[in-house]
Amino acid sequence: MLLPVVVLAFLIAGFFTGEYGSLVWTAGLVVFGGRTVLSTGRDLAKGNFASDIVASLAIVGALAFDQPLAGLIVVLMQTGGEALEHWAEGRATAAVRALEESAPRVAHRITDAGTTDITVDQIAIGDRCLVRPGEMVPCDGIVDDGEGEVDLARITGEPIPVHLVVGDEVRSGGVVLARPLVIRATARSGESLYARIVELVREAQAAKAPLQRLADRAAVWFTPFTIIACIATYLITGDAVRVLAVLVVATPCPLILAAPVAIIGGINRAARERVVVRTGAALERLASVTAMALDKTGTLTVGHPDVRDVLPGPGFDRATILRLAASLEQRSGHPLARSVVRAAQLDKLALTDASDVHEDAGRGVDGIVEGRKISVGSPRWTSEIAPAAQVALTALPPVQATETAAVVVVDGQYAGIILFADALRPNLPDFFAQLRAIGITRSVLLSGDRDARVQEVARELGVAEAHGDLLPDDKVDRIKAMVASGERVAMIGDGINDAPALSAAHLGVALAAHGGGIAAESADCVLLADDLTLVPRAIKISRRAMRIAKQSIYVGIGLSIIAMGFAAAGLLPPVAGALVQEAIDVAVILNAIRAATPGNDG
Repeated sequence: MLLPVVVLAFLIAGFFTGEYGSLVWTAGLVVFGGRTVLSTGRDLAKGNFASDIVASLAIVGALAFDQPLAGLIVVLMQTGGEALEHWAEGRATAAVRALEESAPRVAHRITDAGTTDITVDQIAIGDRCLVRPGEMVPCDGIVDDGEGEVDLARITGEPIPVHLVVGDEVRSGGVVLARPLVIRATARSGESLYARIVELVREAQAAKAPLQRLADRAAVWFTPFTIIACIATYLITGDAVRVLAVLVVATPCPLILAAPVAIIGGINRAARERVVVRTGAALERLASVTAMALDKTGTLTVGHPDVRDVLPGPGFDRATILRLAASLEQRSGHPLARSVVRAAQLDKLALTDASDVHEDAGRGVDGIVEGRKISVGSPRWTSEIAPAAQVALTALPPVQATETAAVVVVDGQYAGIILFADALRPNLPDFFAQLRAIGITRSVLLSGDRDARVQEVARELGVAEAHGDLLPDDKVDRIKAMVASGERVAMIGDGINDAPALSAAHLGVALAAHGGGIAAESADCVLLADDLTLVPRAIKISRRAMRIAKQSIYVGIGLSIIAMGFAAAGLLPPVAGALVQEAIDVAVILNAIRAATPGNDG
């Protein structure tokens, strides 16, 4: 923002330096106007036909015909517009760097001589590596020793940890929880899934074509029109000063100023609605969205497991099972244990203290509650205690069979099953209704969760297209297929596993309420509130901002064309023409400011 201030200082200084005023203006025109001319020349050499061409011609003409004041006014308008645009767009985000910084740096390689710390890029296929609780798995591999739970939310988005035993496959990027695991590497660190996510984000951001500025699209026809008008003026009048006046009033300040002001207004208006739109180009893309792709876990769902159902066994009822299980689970820190306690509290059940509690991490917990031996845990573990549990599990309907389950055993007897699921957000019907109301009729659900669960959610929400069991690169492929079909796709997600798809989409939207992180860094828009209905609201705001920007541009161009006629007739000398152009600028800027105010966003 400093450059236009300096240009303005030169402009004012010229009025206070008497006979040297013209020299001051000429110096400012050469220094700052030369910058604009050189920049325009470089763009033309690269084949970029931008709105700055007419301004550059006016600057050169003002210098050639000794009209430095008119030229410096043009430079002021030009630099002011550039400063506004740069302020609106801000700086590029550091998604790839943030991903790389969160990746593991050290691995613990196990050899006959003991355990040695090495850098992850030294891992070779076949190496045995120890991964301690709280550490990220450094490479793709197979569990070679131990068993325990791994949090794969970064990779699949699934909020419930996965229990792994010897022989199970494990992906890089997962976080080992309570128990250490020894994995045998099946891929080098740089070839593993987490590294692939980093590369996918980098490739997607590089492949996203830069959006041509709205002003430059208008300049494609206005600039040739202006040049033809200048040639005609000279052929008819033979007066080069009139030609300069035509150039000055034709300097496309409505293009240079109106679009950035309207876009900044739209960005500010969206921010007041708790939606951060990172750049002006992102606002333009938001306005043109035609289809929506959505992650499931943490996006359509609340992002943590809740008790979905309690299925009592023979001789037990729902309240008894939940009360006994929750009394025991109060002593456990497992995510599912917290869900059981929360469900019991919501049902206002009276919980009691448990004694002799023993937790087998990743398998289950047992103890004494009200004088009875209670065990709550995984189906595999509890089936060893009460074989009837396995029979009950196999008898579950297909939909329930896809849920995460904990089995409750009382005094060695199968007592019931607690089913868990990630609950859907309550305002989703309003969200999809609002999307349809603004013309977005295609929504696609993309998730790393089990396909059966994803299809169930899609049916519940009335979403026709849904795909589950997707890894990050699978999501990118689905996004690319939608784009190839002609859609302008907005992708909404919240986790690391969504980052490549957010970058690959026409527009990426992240939910920051879950902590933001890499998803927010990869996205063009960030929702600051945990409310998906902000998305259609932001789309309406962006569309209104773009309508106002276009209106300002074309009204401004129309007024400039009228002024060009007066200049060609000799009724507007260059300095007066520059002042008339300033008046036009004020008019279109005042109109563009409406984008920042409440109005009809429909």
